[in-house]
Amino acid sequence: MAATMKGPVAGEDVNVTYEDQQKINKFARDTNRVTELKNEIEAKKKALQNLQDASDDLMMVDDDSQLIPYQIGDVFVSHTQEETQEMLEAAKEALEQEVRGFEERVSAIQEVLADLKVQLYAKFGNNINLED
Repeated sequence: MAATMKGPVAGEDVNVTYEDQQKINKFARDTNRVTELKNEIEAKKKALQNLQDASDDLMMVDDDSQLIPYQIGDVFVSHTQEETQEMLEAAKEALEQEVRGFEERVSAIQEVLADLKVQLYAKFGNNINLED
């Protein structure tokens, strides 16, 4: 989404100052960043669901003595069911914390965007489009 200037409305002559252009550019950059963060949140939530599914499947294993392969980087390391469950829980906690961090960043950026939107619409009115 990009901030665009519409043609001048009859009777209105709005000058775009350097500061105004900086605000418009910041609005565009921040809007793109929010989109990127939301995509990252969705990817992390999918990974979190995969970990939850693996954890659920692990609970169905009948043989406690069976070693479970767990991928670390490019290799698989076999662990007991209990160790694997603990590793899955730790990975889920880390992902949940990352998601919370991304969501907080999105919220902070959206506050800035709302403030910029108010400022820009106040100056340019219908001469600017800041909607998705």
